[in-house]
Amino acid sequence: MQEFWFYIKLGFNHVLDLGAYDHILFLSALAIPFTFKNWKRVVILATIFTIAHCTSLALSAFGVLTVDVGLIEFLIPVTILLTALYNFTYILGNPKSSSSNVHILATAFFGLVHGFGFSNYFKMLMAEQEDKVTPLLGFATGIEFSQVAIILIILLLTWVVLDLLKVKRQLFIGIASILIIAITIPLLIATFPK
Repeated sequence: MQEFWFYIKLGFNHVLDLGAYDHILFLSALAIPFTFKNWKRVVILATIFTIAHCTSLALSAFGVLTVDVGLIEFLIPVTILLTALYNFTYILGNPKSSSSNVHILATAFFGLVHGFGFSNYFKMLMAEQEDKVTPLLGFATGIEFSQVAIILIILLLTWVVLDLLKVKRQLFIGIASILIIAITIPLLIATFPK
């Protein structure tokens, strides 16, 4: 049980690490278009992201698949950029259900990418362990808890901006998405494959 708690904390800290803020940026971009009224939808997206994230960790931990770290380091900010750009579909009008499926598939793919970004470190941690399932479940639990916490913070911020400050939803989504894009551009430049 102590080992399980260790991996829950590791997953929690992995997402909330301000030194590696890409996860927070991605979740912020994912949650910005949503309000408390449709919180279930963003939590489902975050859960899909967690499952995909842990799937790529499992593929790596069990030696099924490894991916070039340099490519993954570049693709992570690409996923943030694409998610922030997708938010503009909410400004132009609510995305239809068919594009919601695209959102789900893109979030799952982005989860795979982000998982491979952490896979080398995770594989090193589990190198000596025979049981790899317990650490993966603990890590997934920690990731999910921290992601829900971030989403709740973003939803609270959205509520303050939209309901208390009376900022128009489209304006908030646009400005917040542009801010995320501006923060992401230096990450893209720094990780661009040479």
